[in-house]
Amino acid sequence: MKKKIVAAIIAVSVAVGITACSEASRVESNLTKEADNFNVVRQLTVINCLQGDVLFQMTGKMSITADVSDNQLEIIVENEDGNYTKHFVGLSDNVTYTIEDLNLGANDVNKYQYTLNFNPNMWLPVEVDTID
Repeated sequence: MKKKIVAAIIAVSVAVGITACSEASRVESNLTKEADNFNVVRQLTVINCLQGDVLFQMTGKMSITADVSDNQLEIIVENEDGNYTKHFVGLSDNVTYTIEDLNLGANDVNKYQYTLNFNPNMWLPVEVDTID
């Protein structure tokens, strides 16, 4: 009798585990598809880990792929004229990023508009000499 109860508990636990796993996988797949089809407002934040400074943020409807072989993020946005623009963010040992799906008020955001904000404190001053 004890063996049957233990077997029943194990069977129920496995069934619940499989169901939860497949549901999580399905939800993750659906969220990825929605973002890659430019239906989700995302905010990308790139952070300098040495200084703790935000290098820049990009907000809008975009598809983001982490290219591990090139150590970069590849970001595609759709322009209003139906063309696409691709941006690259190089990563290093001291640069990291976070991506948030904002979804709040997503219907109020123009599909073809995104913002890119650089941290002005991260720019290096450059002097340009011109030849007359």
